[in-house]
Amino acid sequence: MSNLLETTVSCPYCGELFTALIDTSAGNQQYIEDCQVCCRPIIFDIELDADAELQHVSTRSEND
Repeated sequence: MSNLLETTVSCPYCGELFTALIDTSAGNQQYIEDCQVCCRPIIFDIELDADAELQHVSTRSEND
């Protein structure tokens, strides 16, 4: 069973949609990944439920 899930997110800088891989094995987390379109750093906030199921993914710029 893979702990990687695909989800579509919107870049807070350029607004473009792209697919991101979320690793749910690390639990709730925050990390930085560059936008696949404009290459600016996006902060990802990942929330899982008690069963390690993905509940919410939010993205924001470094200035938010």
